[in-house]
Formats: sequence, C-alpha cells, structure tokens
Amino acid sequence: MGKLILNKKYKISELILIGLITPTLILVYRLAENVILILWLITVYGCFIYMKYHNRSKLTQIFNFHAFTMKNINIILVRWLFLTIAIYLITFYFYNDKLFTIQKQNPYFLIIIFLVYPILSALPQEFIFTTFFFSRYADIIPKKLQILTSAIIFMYAHVLFINFIAPFLSIFGGLIFANTYKKTNSLALVTFEHSLYGNSLFFMGLGYYFWGGSVGLT
Repeated sequence: MGKLILNKKYKISELILIGLITPTLILVYRLAENVILILWLITVYGCFIYMKYHNRSKLTQIFNFHAFTMKNINIILVRWLFLTIAIYLITFYFYNDKLFTIQKQNPYFLIIIFLVYPILSALPQEFIFTTFFFSRYADIIPKKLQILTSAIIFMYAHVLFINFIAPFLSIFGGLIFANTYKKTNSLALVTFEHSLYGNSLFFMGLGYYFWGGSVGLT
C-alpha cells in the first residue's frame, strides 16, 4: 500500500483529482453548498497520507507556532493593511452594492464569520494547498514552480463560486500564502494570514463572491 501511495503516478493522479476534477465536479453539479464538507473530507484524507507517509512530527511542529516572530507578524500585518485598503477601494468603486452588506443585513453573522472562518475554512485550505501540497508533491513539481502551482490550484478551487472576483483575488492570495508557508513552514502562521484576508473580504462585502454561492448572508 505504501509503495502505491508514494508512487509518482499515483501522486499526479491524486493532484489532478484534488486540484482539477473535484472543483470542476462541484462547479458542474452546483455542489457549492457542500464545499466545507468536501474541503474537510479532502483534509482528513490529506492528514492521513501526510502523517503516515510524509511527516510524523507532532501537531505542534506541523503548526510551528515558533514562526510567530515579530518580523514575520510585522511583514504579514503591513502587507495585509495595504491590501485591505485595496480591497476596500475595489469594493467601493466596482462593487459598491456589496460594500458592508453583511453589516447592513445581519451584523451578528459577521461576528460568527470572524470566529468560525479561520477554523472551518482557512485552516483546511492552508493544510491542503500549502502543508500537504509542498510535502506531498515536492518530487513531482520543480522547486521553482511549486509556489506558482500551489497558487494556480488554489485559484481554480474558487471557480466553483461561478464569478470572476473569487478566482481573480485567489490567485494573489494563493501566491502570498504559498510564499509565507515556503518561508516559515508554519501551518499556524499561514492560517492566521489567510484568516486576516478572508475576514477583510467579508467585512468589506466581497466575501459574498466567496460564500454567496453556498450560504446565504441573511
């Protein structure tokens, strides 16, 4: 079994299934309302493969909280501040009808998003597209293309929402998150960073394009 799991052809097939076929099936069959369940099913599968065949470290080592240094935090927060301003300007000028829409319709739901999004969505996504990805596929993707490939797969995972803005913003997010993980090897830090951007999108209103296809905002 181990030889099959570690076989390069199996890994390529697995990557195609996770990164291409699954999002396409969700898109074609309009299964976006089940995206969190599907995301966690892939995460459970990935955790099993990762812990058994690639990294048997303790969870504390995989999360690597030691990466929360002042230098790393400052870089992330400064970048997030500037890009959040950009998100606001994009929303204001191009999607004004969505600006602060959750606050207007159901402000309490925004609090729930802030609390659950990091765990239910950001964490499994970052495990799949960074922690699992960089460990699992290191021998089938050239090192110089790994960050870009991770970002492209991350972007394609968002086409299921059937709009332009989700994959457009996701390619930039994917590049940022993959780069952060590659430098720090910290699932906790990249999840924290992903959560910042995700919550900013929901706060400004563009989160509608990442969630509106699966869960109503009212």
